[in-house]
Amino acid sequence: MAELVVEGDELVLHLGRAEKLEAVHGDLRAPRSAVRSVEVLEDAHEPADHGFKVGERLPGYSEVAVVRTGSQKLFAVVHHDTPRGLRIDFEGADYDAWIVGSADPEALKASVERP
Repeated sequence: MAELVVEGDELVLHLGRAEKLEAVHGDLRAPRSAVRSVEVLEDAHEPADHGFKVGERLPGYSEVAVVRTGSQKLFAVVHHDTPRGLRIDFEGADYDAWIVGSADPEALKASVERP
């Protein structure tokens, strides 16, 4: 299961072994200074429902993929047991946003926003 953590000046999305295989991707890192907004999503599956995906996607059940939609490049990791989650928007990072499923997105948001 993916784990979003703050490591020093970086935000790190650690993927589980299966998630790395599903997404054909490794862990993701972004500078905390690149974070522009953090939003709690009631339906974290929805942002991955649009655009071209590279990775695993079972609509409404599980998405672990890079999603390209319009001019945006997102990374989504959302499972059936974590349908709520966060959208973290970046500026000047490899991805425009990460969509991360979470059992407690409010607490996760607080940890990301904490100085």
